[in-house]
Amino acid sequence: MDLAARHRAIADLAALARPEPPVALTIAGVDSGGAAGVAADLETFSAHGVYGTLVVTALTAQDTTKVHGALGVEPAFLALQLDAVLGDFPVRAVKTGMLASSALIDEVTRRASQGALSPLVVDPVMIATSGATLVEGDAAAAFRRLLAHASVATPNLAEAEALLERPVRTRAQMADAARALQDLGCGLVVVKGGHLDPAGSCDVCFDGTDLVELEGVHVPTRNVHGTGCTLSAAIAANLALGRTPLESVAAAKDYVTAALARAASWNLGAGPGPLDRLCPPPDATAGPPT
Repeated sequence: MDLAARHRAIADLAALARPEPPVALTIAGVDSGGAAGVAADLETFSAHGVYGTLVVTALTAQDTTKVHGALGVEPAFLALQLDAVLGDFPVRAVKTGMLASSALIDEVTRRASQGALSPLVVDPVMIATSGATLVEGDAAAAFRRLLAHASVATPNLAEAEALLERPVRTRAQMADAARALQDLGCGLVVVKGGHLDPAGSCDVCFDGTDLVELEGVHVPTRNVHGTGCTLSAAIAANLALGRTPLESVAAAKDYVTAALARAASWNLGAGPGPLDRLCPPPDATAGPPT
């Protein structure tokens, strides 16, 4: 290709430039296997046409089988990262993932109480898929304080049990848990029931007025590493695109189902592998809401 042809090709690409994307922020840890944490979140943001920024809370030596070690950042460095991102980018939605200590959770709570992290999606990560504990200190108490500032919270059954200190093992208990957690001040609580029924996937949502059960399709696959991260990131991406919290949750659930299905036959690693987060969201052809 001669120089003139190259210039024409560049001009053609410039004509296809898309509008400036909305910005989302993930506050989470690094999974060295790439299946969860900020890697999962940034891929999910990109799949939705959202520009991703990140604040790192911890480094983990992790693969598909276990967490071999973790190193959390100091709260002061978390604060410095937040200052850098929020001071320069027009962030339209924020999500949290692994917050490696109660001190880090409290720092995020402090910022959220100042209105700096809104709308905020809280994924109260306390235990890894492999069973490893990911938070030092009294995580449940710290997360309860943070939930008061969340627009959306996405606890799974085990996390709901830890937050409420009572069993959450039936749909009726999921509904009661959603109501109790919403009473802490959260806008919309989504109690995830993916592990409750092997034949389906029902999530129970409560916003203080309406109780909604979102039924999903069960995807038979072992590749579920990072599913919670992907869901909360997709919710944040949809919020950044202007959707309501419940619309964002429903769209995110469909996207996660598609990402699970597309990666069902993968054999990346000896344990539960990643989702195909680069798949287009099922409603991508509809574009952002007007």
